[in-house]
Amino acid sequence: MNIESLRAYCLSIHAVTEDFPFDEDVLVFRVAGKIFLLTSITKKPLQFNVKADPDTIIEMREQFDCVIAGYHMNKKHWNSVVVDGSVSDKKLQEWIKQSYDCIVAGLPKKERAKLDQ
Repeated sequence: MNIESLRAYCLSIHAVTEDFPFDEDVLVFRVAGKIFLLTSITKKPLQFNVKADPDTIIEMREQFDCVIAGYHMNKKHWNSVVVDGSVSDKKLQEWIKQSYDCIVAGLPKKERAKLDQ
């Protein structure tokens, strides 16, 4: 996975938007205005932050060397994933979708209903 395929996958998910709220290097993907993925567009190798439930966060870190505590994020809810080739693109996409789903699940019912339209 590279930055272009990461971007394409994120934007293929329903109701996702992108922006650069911090600076011209940090690309952010959101659903309903809430961040579910952050990445640097210049850092090599590619690395991104994703959210997951606290139990899954720990399992991911224990099982995969490319997963570390979320850089500049709440370590209880966020992981940083280094795209070093040790994990398939399919698994990376699974983690991205899991982060999206985690954010959607935390939205108020009214906001979730808007996404279903």
